[in-house]
Amino acid sequence: MNDTTLIEPSEGPAFAVLRPGGASDVVLICEHASKTMPKALGTLGLDEAALESHIAWDIGAQRVAELLSERLDAPLVSQRFSRLAYDCNRPPESPGAYPERSEIYDVPGNAGLSASDKARRADALYHPFHQAIDALIDARLAEGRGVVLVTIHSFTPVYFGKPRDGHLGILHDDDRRLADAMLGAAASMKLEKVSRNYPYGPQDGVTHTLKRHGLTRQIANVMLEIRNDLICDEAGQRHWAGLIAELLAASLERLTTEGGRLHA
Repeated sequence: MNDTTLIEPSEGPAFAVLRPGGASDVVLICEHASKTMPKALGTLGLDEAALESHIAWDIGAQRVAELLSERLDAPLVSQRFSRLAYDCNRPPESPGAYPERSEIYDVPGNAGLSASDKARRADALYHPFHQAIDALIDARLAEGRGVVLVTIHSFTPVYFGKPRDGHLGILHDDDRRLADAMLGAAASMKLEKVSRNYPYGPQDGVTHTLKRHGLTRQIANVMLEIRNDLICDEAGQRHWAGLIAELLAASLERLTTEGGRLHA
């Protein structure tokens, strides 16, 4: 197999873009939007339960991102294939891009991949996705528009048998401007169980997209993690899309009125 056949033409492109001309300064990203596996990779040796679980995708995240895109009139770039095929929030040199084990699950189809196997996956899934984000952001910056990068994720309420009771994690890397503003807005709104760099942080290697697209361009950026049992149905998804829209509106106003800047 060569890299042109990893994704068949009938399976469509590696990414989807919604509202590319949206009026909002916010650019939404959903790296773990889909549980779909490229046909060429089969099931990677996993059963149906594993392929439906949180190891394959961020449950509820894509729908929250779509609702947020609609509410804000913001562009959204989503990955259309499972993070087990390639985790687009990891660079090609990271072993986590092709996980041999995810939480309690071994992933047989990712064991012992050669350098050419990894390159094939990256060429088919990672590079097109991030090039689409590059093109969207750079076009907006070239037009003199403000750009704020927001990535949407979800996390499992039980990880390695340990419960996680947080509702929302607001994550950042070296640029904490937007995260600080959102945490302040969450406190003002009296939202419960909202935490900084929860349930992961930059030390866990989860801020690749923020670094590649936000830090390099010095644009305000944040990664949001919502507990997935809160967004497993349409009611929860609409509720959290509404809350995040309010948080973002208050945060962007706070950044500008308090003298903060969306561009460093």
